[in-house]
Amino acid sequence: MSLVVFDLDGTLVDSARDLAAGVNDMLARLVPGTPPLSESEVRGFIGEGARLLVTRSLAHRGLAHDPEDALRVFLDAYRARLLETTRPYPGVVEVLDALSSHTLAVLTNKPGDLSRTIVDGLGLASRFARVYGSGDVPRKPNPAGLVRLMAETGHAPVDTVMVGDSAVDVLTGRAAGVRTVGVTFGFAPASLREHPPDALLDDLRALPGLVC
Repeated sequence: MSLVVFDLDGTLVDSARDLAAGVNDMLARLVPGTPPLSESEVRGFIGEGARLLVTRSLAHRGLAHDPEDALRVFLDAYRARLLETTRPYPGVVEVLDALSSHTLAVLTNKPGDLSRTIVDGLGLASRFARVYGSGDVPRKPNPAGLVRLMAETGHAPVDTVMVGDSAVDVLTGRAAGVRTVGVTFGFAPASLREHPPDALLDDLRALPGLVC
């Protein structure tokens, strides 16, 4: 039995519209009349945690606000719409069911409490042994969260797979000595060219064939 650890945003769920709405609400609260960012622009800022998402959004609009103050505004705005449009990608539930004999976990740079709210709200919580995010463990690519997941579930690196949509996930997996799988449908597929995973999937439904 393997431990399969998934990234969340861009891997299991498409949260871009809700994240973009949260960012634009933040910008409007900070400076009324600020032109909103497009969803595609926000997609390019996702993947390394909420603080960097906020910092990049402020810079893109030329706003000099303190990122820590802006982060609090963003988190308040985003909490109000966590599940308005966020949904699992096609095939995700099918894949999780196919991997039910394995130990499954989530390791994300999204704040852990928000991540667990999303996973629970989508009816997926029972499928995961752990859901860890920012505030629970150091942010990826620091491997500490992945190492902790292996220790808590009793799995060795050779029996563990890290699945994600960006180089951050690949670098996390490599630092922990585990196999890596990248998906091309997420938020940062271009980064996987610079840091290629052990396997690259266009459809997550191919994953069970790699780990079963």
